[in-house]
Amino acid sequence: MDIAEELVDTLYRPDGSRALRPVHSIGIAATGHFTASDVAHDYCTAAHFSGDEVPVNLRFSNGSGCAVAHDGWSDVRGMATRFHLPDGSATDLVAMTLPEFFAPTPETFLEFAKEAQPVPVVRQTPWQKFKSMLALTPPLPNPYPGETISPDPGAIRFADKHKYAQLAVWQAANIGAPQSYARASYHAVHTFVVTGADGTKRWVRFTWQPVAGVLNTNPLAPPVDRYLQKELRERLDHAPARFSLMMVIGEVGDPFNDSTKPWPPHRRRISMGELTLTHVPDNQEAESEKMSFNPCLLTDGIALSDDPVLRIRKEVYETSSKWRGATPCPFGKGAAS
Repeated sequence: MDIAEELVDTLYRPDGSRALRPVHSIGIAATGHFTASDVAHDYCTAAHFSGDEVPVNLRFSNGSGCAVAHDGWSDVRGMATRFHLPDGSATDLVAMTLPEFFAPTPETFLEFAKEAQPVPVVRQTPWQKFKSMLALTPPLPNPYPGETISPDPGAIRFADKHKYAQLAVWQAANIGAPQSYARASYHAVHTFVVTGADGTKRWVRFTWQPVAGVLNTNPLAPPVDRYLQKELRERLDHAPARFSLMMVIGEVGDPFNDSTKPWPPHRRRISMGELTLTHVPDNQEAESEKMSFNPCLLTDGIALSDDPVLRIRKEVYETSSKWRGATPCPFGKGAAS
């Protein structure tokens, strides 16, 4: 078993399903279109930044590998977008609500995944929580009603021993639950290399920002299950949902190949265009569950950085797709080989 297969195998939870994705198991598809901004082509010559409207389909998801939806639980959410290009090819942008990743290499991510295997939940006493805070480590969150296993103890233990995991683990533990899939920010996490109209190459990171604004549920209220898909359907029945695609340009000295490290907040940001979502397809099996996204499905004008986690994700996603019997990823012109 190679490392990509071992990663996929390790990421499956005891309460997951081999017929579903190992993470981001529960999701919903939506369709719409993307229109690039007036300046987007100056910074990236990829076809979806030409200014012409391009159709998109995407999948929103809960980050957990649990096969049962727990929408009201604090969890990372996902937004995988496929742009359908004029020449018939496609390119993907895979993003999540977590702005940084857990590990800088495939090997360290495998170590993290093994350490963060879900274990039976334990409710810490107030004294235990106080001791954790004195030690400057995050206390374990209280289990939700009906929650029997959790990856939190192992993830926190791993972060205690590995500084590079601390930011992402802390953010994941406190991320909360969005009121809507359309009211969360989604980060592509990894660095890509874009080529501008003048031939200039830039190292960049992408983020989707909801036009309606970011809004979480009340963390003090009892969690509600199975509301996110219903909310998205009702929202799009009344009006489109919109996201702005922001591109942050890195500078010399920024960690281009390490997705565990944030870039300075004052880096230059370019508005690359607007995504408009209008419809939830009826055939969710074909449009969401059997569809295979891949962050390495690229096109001319945009390329992979040397981030080793980004590069291994091509094989990881292909393995996941094959094991669950999904439609194979249609790698097109300009895609990584």
